[in-house]
Amino acid sequence: MQDLKQEKSRKPSFLATMKAIFWSFLGIRKKSDYEQDAAHLNPVHVIIAGLIGALIFIATLLVIINVVVSK
Repeated sequence: MQDLKQEKSRKPSFLATMKAIFWSFLGIRKKSDYEQDAAHLNPVHVIIAGLIGALIFIATLLVIINVVVSK
């Protein structure tokens, strides 16, 4: 029983936050996963992970555009 309480009170790592943001960018999140993330994720981690995800997305688009235009 003690282990279950510790499991629930433990905050997810930054890697878990990045994973949640990645799935959110794709738009395929279960409602239960969203609710769990909203209750447990650190807001600062979410902001940083969102910015990193946006930068990766923009960089990927720029690379694709440069490859297409260069041909």
